[in-house]
Amino acid sequence: MAGYADLSGTLGPGLVAVIAYDGLCTFEFGIAVEVFGLPRPEFDFTWYDFRVVSADGARLRAAGGIVVEAAPDLSILERARTIVVPGWRDRGERPPDQLLESISHASEGGARCLSICSGAFVLAAAGLLNGRRATTHWRHVPDFKRMYPDIQVEEDVLYVDEGNVITSAGSAAGIDACIHLVRRDFGGKVANNVARRLILSPHRDGGQAQFIAAPVQERPGRKVSKVLDWARERLDHPLEVRHLADRAAMSERTLLRRFQESLGLAPGEWLQRERMYRARELLESCDDSLDDIAEKCGYRSLEAFRAAFKRIVGTSPAAYRKRFQRKA
Repeated sequence: MAGYADLSGTLGPGLVAVIAYDGLCTFEFGIAVEVFGLPRPEFDFTWYDFRVVSADGARLRAAGGIVVEAAPDLSILERARTIVVPGWRDRGERPPDQLLESISHASEGGARCLSICSGAFVLAAAGLLNGRRATTHWRHVPDFKRMYPDIQVEEDVLYVDEGNVITSAGSAAGIDACIHLVRRDFGGKVANNVARRLILSPHRDGGQAQFIAAPVQERPGRKVSKVLDWARERLDHPLEVRHLADRAAMSERTLLRRFQESLGLAPGEWLQRERMYRARELLESCDDSLDDIAEKCGYRSLEAFRAAFKRIVGTSPAAYRKRFQRKA
């Protein structure tokens, strides 16, 4: 496979341009390099082109005493399919006008923009978020709201996808947002492979909470974990929350609390998303009819399956299969 034709007809995923600046956030920058900039010999199709573009000159200081050399040529953004802003050195400092103008013009020309953590302040200053939903690190939310009152700030999510603009919360949530973009471009199977190379769960959805104020366990408790495994093996059954509660020997109210504490999701929402993960895998990997796939994912009718898929994935099952199915 030499590449793929995305919904706009462009061959391959195109150029990812990552903005570097003096005082660069090293971890956020590394996320972009790891996901988009490394060779992918495990794939037999075109991966992203990758360039680092400087907003502040050819030689930059990064956090941790690291020096980064990058092309001080913002005109590269005109050729970018995707622009990544890995944080910003001072949310109270207006980014250089030339940088903002270059990002704005690239966006008008069709480039997608993705920010990590405080990088949302750059996209906001460039005018890309006016009247739209966005997120940033929870510690920055008060300043973000004060500085940009026209933006609908989602305070407690990992990332927000507004189509041509994706904003992510704290640094690690930037990994989730980048993997999400890979999933948009190549489908779930490829995104899962990239996540596996990172030793990362591929299924942290953007709607999950940034943080929970009370101390929580990093992994679901044993009872909840066993219920998750049990349910994943039975997604072809019409499972309901009461079935999960019975399996866990808990009341539905207790199960709801345990799910929220462990996963940041209600049990019913978790079930729907697990069914969608299964559906996407099947649509990418087999030639089963949509009726069969709906049944294997626990939907009682094709209409219900189509409606749920459209609501959660954003497209129809048939369109998703056409775009992402890979044949041997």
